[in-house]
Amino acid sequence: MESGINPWSSSQSVDIDRLFAEFGIAPVDDMVTTLKSQPSFFRRKIVVGHRDYAPIVEAINSGSRFNVMTGFMPSGHPHLGHLMVMREVVWHVEQGGSGYVAVADREAHAVRGLSWDDCKRYGREYLECLYALGFEGTTYYQSENEQLKDLAFEAAIKINFSDLQAIYGFSPETALAHADSVATQVADILYPQLVEGPAPTVVPVGIDQDPHIRLTRDIAHKMRWFTVLDQGNIISVRSKNAPSHAMDAITRAFPGSKRYEGHVDIPDADYLSVSEKVRAIEVAEGGYGFITPSSTDHSFMQGLQGGKMSSSVPDSLFWFDESEADVKRKVMGALTGGRMTKEEQVRLGGEPDGCPVYLLNLFHMVSDDEELLDIRRQCLSGSLLCGACKKATFERVKEFQRDFKEKRDAVSHMVV
Repeated sequence: MESGINPWSSSQSVDIDRLFAEFGIAPVDDMVTTLKSQPSFFRRKIVVGHRDYAPIVEAINSGSRFNVMTGFMPSGHPHLGHLMVMREVVWHVEQGGSGYVAVADREAHAVRGLSWDDCKRYGREYLECLYALGFEGTTYYQSENEQLKDLAFEAAIKINFSDLQAIYGFSPETALAHADSVATQVADILYPQLVEGPAPTVVPVGIDQDPHIRLTRDIAHKMRWFTVLDQGNIISVRSKNAPSHAMDAITRAFPGSKRYEGHVDIPDADYLSVSEKVRAIEVAEGGYGFITPSSTDHSFMQGLQGGKMSSSVPDSLFWFDESEADVKRKVMGALTGGRMTKEEQVRLGGEPDGCPVYLLNLFHMVSDDEELLDIRRQCLSGSLLCGACKKATFERVKEFQRDFKEKRDAVSHMVV
């Protein structure tokens, strides 16, 4: 597999530095410095990378229109590993974004073999969790959205099997339904612009989902009718198999332009204003005019036993509706960054950066930065021992679970 990533795997490790170097994911630090307020996932370096996030930052700061979109494959009950993406989506909605969430039941049915009834049942739980966290916006099941299916068909025209082989490692044995689910995911990401018109769209994902983002950005470009090129004193609008009536509209829109067989040259024009006008004409004449979608990429929280958090390793995580006794057993039995003995811990201090318990607090359970910094200082100094840290962490988890259950119960009627 060219990318080295299988987005459907539950056991892989991801080399973040390699992804940055080879596939163009950019560090997010400098990009978010102009945000008026930064959420904890930016402040704490949980979101580590992005693709073209600048238009989203600009939209947030200026109050202009943008979308936030993501999807969840309902292959099981929602759990701790899904919480970060949910919170990222909700935060972007709070910043003014139009929210869209897909329940990827076609993907779950094709890739995981789940029944449609199970997809529906698990999907309801995901949506309930989102609403409990404060999500507002559009939600849908892939299998029930006819507009989405039509868009997926159009997107599939621009996808060939060499793309799928290079990006995902598909082979002759790969089921066609699996390939179709990829086209549907592309349509998911572009769907907000189909509904509301072209606008910047951000897709918060775990970094292992970057192959979907790369493919969709490519397809969004291929589905455009026109390419606009800045050639110095001339802006050239190039047709990509645009219908003749659209070319006629471009010519009419720019008096003084010169029409050729496959392009229109506009002298002494501004690139950005031409680009926006061309996009509007494309949409008015029946095209899509898609703006290439953006993404934020978050790092993975380790499982409670170290390694990747995965539902196939039950002790690596907890489910949101899991019993208090089971959650306590998992947290109290978690791997830590402590030393071999109490004496060594006091003398040398702990190692919080590799500790799943500390990371549980950093990612989700401690909202106050100063409180988190104090936990880190105490761990490093040896004054906070692992047993005491686990007990305090479990109390935070217990409070979170109880509060989250109450909120889910309060919004369950919203899931139709």
